[in-house]
Amino acid sequence: MDVKKRIEELCELLRDANYRYYVMDDPTMPDFEYDRLLRELEDLEKEHPELVQPDSPTQRVGGEALTKFEKVAHPVPLMSLQDVFSPEELREFLDKTLESYPDAAFSVEPKVDGLSVALEYENGRFVRGATRGDGVVGEDVTENLKTIQSIPMVLEGTPKRLIVRGEVFMPKKSFAALNERQELEGKALFANPRNAAAGSLRQLDPKIAAQRKLDILIFNVQLAEGVEFENHEQSLDFLRKLRFKVIPTMILRKPQEIIDYVMGINDSREKLTCDIDGAVIKVNDLQQRSQMGATAKCPKWAVAYKYPPEVKATVVEDIVVQVGRTGVLTPKAVVRPVRLAGTTVTNATLHNQDFITQRDIRIGDTVQIRKAGEIIPEILEVDFAKRPEGTVPYHLPAACPICGALTQKDEDGAFLRCTGVECPAQLSRNIAHFVSRDAMDIEGLGSAIVEALIEKGYLKTPADIYYLTLEQMKSLWQKGDTAAKKLLAAIEASKEQDVSRLIYALGIRQVGAKTGKVLASRFGNLDALMDADVEALKEVPDIGEVTAESIHEWFAQPQSQHMIQMLKDAGVNFESKRVLTDNRFAGMTFVLTGALSKFTREEATEKIELLGGKASGSVSKKTSYVIVGENAGSKERKARELGIPILSEDDFLNMIQ
Repeated sequence: MDVKKRIEELCELLRDANYRYYVMDDPTMPDFEYDRLLRELEDLEKEHPELVQPDSPTQRVGGEALTKFEKVAHPVPLMSLQDVFSPEELREFLDKTLESYPDAAFSVEPKVDGLSVALEYENGRFVRGATRGDGVVGEDVTENLKTIQSIPMVLEGTPKRLIVRGEVFMPKKSFAALNERQELEGKALFANPRNAAAGSLRQLDPKIAAQRKLDILIFNVQLAEGVEFENHEQSLDFLRKLRFKVIPTMILRKPQEIIDYVMGINDSREKLTCDIDGAVIKVNDLQQRSQMGATAKCPKWAVAYKYPPEVKATVVEDIVVQVGRTGVLTPKAVVRPVRLAGTTVTNATLHNQDFITQRDIRIGDTVQIRKAGEIIPEILEVDFAKRPEGTVPYHLPAACPICGALTQKDEDGAFLRCTGVECPAQLSRNIAHFVSRDAMDIEGLGSAIVEALIEKGYLKTPADIYYLTLEQMKSLWQKGDTAAKKLLAAIEASKEQDVSRLIYALGIRQVGAKTGKVLASRFGNLDALMDADVEALKEVPDIGEVTAESIHEWFAQPQSQHMIQMLKDAGVNFESKRVLTDNRFAGMTFVLTGALSKFTREEATEKIELLGGKASGSVSKKTSYVIVGENAGSKERKARELGIPILSEDDFLNMIQ
């Protein structure tokens, strides 16, 4: 077999499949066939690395993570547009243009609510991508743009140099999936798809950007050496032939039909796969554009019609409470159905108790409602003049509406959180934390398997993991039981983990992996920790009053006690292997930097902690020593500037022996 020819053939097949799937929305290749060809290409490239093409479909997830984004000067400025906010303002722009150019036609297109970028190609290959920035200078985000499957890496029959402009966005489905993942991992939710897209495109690690499933719509040719166009419509047809995903455009002439079309885009926006915040109206003829010119910031031949947020009145018929995967209680207003921004709204977020109290929202109130960021309905204000008699202020419940466990305020007091370790609403998230690397470290028990086990009713608490049977596990796989046996073996092995990991795995608020180690070293076993009162807990180094109370309250919960008993009955280790050798490093803080050769960072950290010290990730005036390995960088320099003692690995070994 001619390996080089086969690699080229596979690249072409996969590029065409990507184009059909991501650009044309018309997949012609089954997923399993695509995966098979991609694996074949990966295997061939692994065997013959010298034949790997930089634009191979396997290279979509850029290279190593960056430390910063480089600045890029745009050869052609990425100008902004003049906004108009009413049909009257739009008609004024159209009439004024038609006075000077009676035969002018206009292109009308949706204004995607995303992040503007420029894509640059040389000799048909994608070489650079940059954010708009201030229009003159942007940031190089090439590696992250490579992860967007609808951006072609190779073009055929192109000019020597081509620069196009497009809008990167996060599809509504991707946004929903991202926020679901954020909630599962206990992270802050993104407010809207635009913020999510902007944050994703500016990730220093391209692998994170790839997970976000961004997309792009191309809407302009910035530069095309040696190619002439008479109008904007021709330039977009040119881009479509090059297999770009191009913004849908309508060419219209009469002002009223343009205004009607712009309003029609607004009415149908809910059907679009991406968010839009307006429509763009441009003169189609490029010569006329040139004659009209531009101001310092905006072209005179185009405007952006911005859709106003629609606000309507409705009535709060009820307030219900949802419990998220992180245990946060989120109040929701059930409202009388009202048509808003193209959809029928029946509920609105109330965020938290502070939001309700500040606006004094009550059941029965008439309220003004809108879609925040065009996505989530929210209440703007109460019409107090229409408030019925007998209404009472609303307060979130003191007990979880799902499991009955007590609720607890977050540190900042903004949110209430269910404290039940066996709460069904939090189950998948609690289990994901329990099996994670720094906790019980059960390899193979990923989120998909956990969700399947929960759905089958096999898991109702994290402790149920240790009661899974071979037959239950085998039900997840159609053929063979090798995977099931391997996973059960990993679960069994996790029973021997040090109790410090179990303490962290329990998910007690304020108790991280480091605190778990400190508690294990101090109390020796889980039973002693359970029996400790708040005063005893506060005597432990680095355990303050808030953390001590959180630990004590957690162990006092009936659900917690039930799970602890299940873990004990299953034979999970409750004893600490982290016995303090002595306290010679008590009160000392160490920082590790550079490549260590005589032990790993984890091993060095373990030795420091077992001698009563702490390991930190940053150098400060409070640092006692900095241990340096090969190629130590800024941390070593800062230590020298602050006069902090620097140790080699041998120096450190001498200290601990």
